[in-house]
Amino acid sequence: MYVTPRPTVADDPLYAVRLGLTGALAYAAIPIIDPALPPIIAALPVGLIAAQRKAFNPVRMLAAPVVMIVLVYAMTWLVEALRPMPLVYVGAMWLTYFLAFRMILQSGAQAGMLIIIVAVLMSVMGMNGSATVETMRDGFIQAALVAAIVGPVVYLVLPARTREVHVDDPVPSPGNIETGAIIRATVLLGLSFWLYAVMQPSDMMMAMVAAMVIVFPTRSAVWSEAGQRVRATVYGGGMAIVVLGLFVLSQHLTILLGLIFLSGLFLGSRMLTGPQPSMVYQYAFSVMLSLVAGALSTQDPAYATFTRIVLTMAGAFTAAYLVALLDLMTGWHGSDAPHPATPERGAL
Repeated sequence: MYVTPRPTVADDPLYAVRLGLTGALAYAAIPIIDPALPPIIAALPVGLIAAQRKAFNPVRMLAAPVVMIVLVYAMTWLVEALRPMPLVYVGAMWLTYFLAFRMILQSGAQAGMLIIIVAVLMSVMGMNGSATVETMRDGFIQAALVAAIVGPVVYLVLPARTREVHVDDPVPSPGNIETGAIIRATVLLGLSFWLYAVMQPSDMMMAMVAAMVIVFPTRSAVWSEAGQRVRATVYGGGMAIVVLGLFVLSQHLTILLGLIFLSGLFLGSRMLTGPQPSMVYQYAFSVMLSLVAGALSTQDPAYATFTRIVLTMAGAFTAAYLVALLDLMTGWHGSDAPHPATPERGAL
């Protein structure tokens, strides 16, 4: 699958400042909107905006939120229509996963990732009833609208140096992609039931860290992504503990927003020059935002943070192991060499 390249100082010296400002503005929207699921508002806009590279691309910046809203409404309708028929519902979930993974493997493009994100969260929440899936739908829509507003604002205030617009260069996966999609759809279906059993709705943005490790086409890439997601979770969890500890000393929204901005500034600078792949630091910032928003909505922030990290690690490694094992058994890809389009593993 296509990997978003590392941002460069030459093209975008203000990238780190923009990332910190994006996180602060996204979190500032929470008390204004008063959403039922604050982690979605905190983390999702950052994921959509931080994936931009080089000059501001208004079409791309606005297309992702619009596509997200359309997909959310479509999945909500599908879930509510099929939930009274459990076997049909499960079959439809698997088919949706299969088609999305096939799109990713066939084209190498990241568009299928949005389908996977929406399908997993909406279908898992649909098992809890119509009220829960509608709450998730509203959270996605609110987060998409925040991204559509915040994205142009941060680029207007902090434009990139280059005027060149980044163009993706995805490379299709070789081999029997139907087999690869079947393996990933089946593993993700099992992971969906695990998420339903152990995670609350407020934890679902963290659950995506586990679900996204299985989209890559080779065993080495899957294990590499799993390792990166776990490292990002550890980094994000550590920063969340620091932010929450400092916030306890002075519980004011401006202090919290300042801490979030500084965290984004630090991780953004690591994205430019850090030793880890840049997406590790981007994931870490989303994880931190999700953990902080989720922890502040619970009575026991330390326990909530620890639980989210443990469950994410368990899900990521279990999914990665199953996919790698099934890929090895079927040999559908034909080679375990790194994918030519993935010099630095990552995703949206």
